[in-house]
Amino acid sequence: MSNGAEVVTPRLDEAADNRRRIKAIVASSSGNLVEWFDFYCYAFFALYFAPVFFPEGDDTSQLLKSAAVFAVGFFMRPIGGWLFGRLADRLGRKTSMMISVLMMCAGSLMIAVLPTYASVGHLAPALLLLARMIQGLSVGGEYGTSATYMSEIAIKGRRGFFASFQYVTLIGGQLLASLVLIILQSFLTAQQLTAWGWRIPFVLGAVAAVVALYLRSSLTETATKADMQSKESGTFSALFKHWRAFCVVLAYTAGGSLSFYTFTTYMPKYLFNTAHIDKVTASQISTAALLVYMIIQPFFGWLSDRIGRKANMLLYSGLGTLMVVPLMTAIGGTTNPFLSFALIMIGLTVISFYTGISGIVKAELFPTQVRALGVGLSYAVANSLFGGTAEMVALWLKQIGSESTFFWYVTVMLGIAFVGSLIMPNPKRHGYLDGDGTVEEALGAKARVVHA
Repeated sequence: MSNGAEVVTPRLDEAADNRRRIKAIVASSSGNLVEWFDFYCYAFFALYFAPVFFPEGDDTSQLLKSAAVFAVGFFMRPIGGWLFGRLADRLGRKTSMMISVLMMCAGSLMIAVLPTYASVGHLAPALLLLARMIQGLSVGGEYGTSATYMSEIAIKGRRGFFASFQYVTLIGGQLLASLVLIILQSFLTAQQLTAWGWRIPFVLGAVAAVVALYLRSSLTETATKADMQSKESGTFSALFKHWRAFCVVLAYTAGGSLSFYTFTTYMPKYLFNTAHIDKVTASQISTAALLVYMIIQPFFGWLSDRIGRKANMLLYSGLGTLMVVPLMTAIGGTTNPFLSFALIMIGLTVISFYTGISGIVKAELFPTQVRALGVGLSYAVANSLFGGTAEMVALWLKQIGSESTFFWYVTVMLGIAFVGSLIMPNPKRHGYLDGDGTVEEALGAKARVVHA
């Protein structure tokens, strides 16, 4: 009996531990889903509220102004990445994630009740900008902290698979925003959506944030007291010791963010504005693509556990560099919704080599004391400079008659990401989660080889 008990108990403990980890990942990722739902509601419903806040000019001009506000929200991300990264490294991941989702709730609720340009003039777009800045600050802190938490709570040997659920929920938030748009388009006229219907998703987002806050309150902290109390935790001086890793993450995040936003948030506008597909059909195509894209993320996370993160990154950046120009040209030249969907999915499948492991491949390059800061700040800087400006740059280049230049811009950034992926050390051998923690030494050795 005692021998049997000795065999059974560890198995029961292991099963209970796995359930606890899965529950923690669900709870942490629920907040991630809400954060991104609120953030993407702006991108998708801009088709309707752009004339309400920016009544002057044609469709392209109105969308360009709304995209500029979208981009400003991204410029708040580095501040959020620093602020919440420092909070997470010094006060704990759980505290940081709860504050970020509360802040997103406030920003979403503010947009829901904003007065229009017709009511208060230029004050309306100014208030919209303020709300987006609050949301940008929140999302800037959310990514790094949730990526850190999910990488630390995941099971060794399956970290890629479990970490992939960060982008499942990120895309899920985007997908829910798109689905809400389609549902409202089915029940409301374009005039009703422009007049007041665009406010509904922001109210839903604020309510959902309260639910996420409750779920996150049950999370178990992954950072130890010793790490949080360390004088170097969450400081720039400690992060500077890992400047090579920071630069590598910047390189491949720039290409990843730019290509991701090109094939997701910008795509409905590209289909409408360039391929001349009507708004409803463009939304339906993008929503269907997002659904499939979300479903395939765990496969690419699982794949990275088998072939290694570095292989994933090389495939994403290498194939991505080759695909953008022909794919975007083909998408802009067809009005067939099925062909448009297929072409978009080719792009999203390639990008999945990166997005399926986006959080874990950064977390593995930084030690515990500066992990949330390193992941959050590097991602936020690259994301704000390249991801957040994707729509604005694309629409501006279209407006001046040089739309194809945008395709080459994305291509160049993916080429830089390819170089970053080549330089990146193998996390299985040198990473801080499963390797020997010699990331900087490995990067230094590669730099000496390149210099020679």
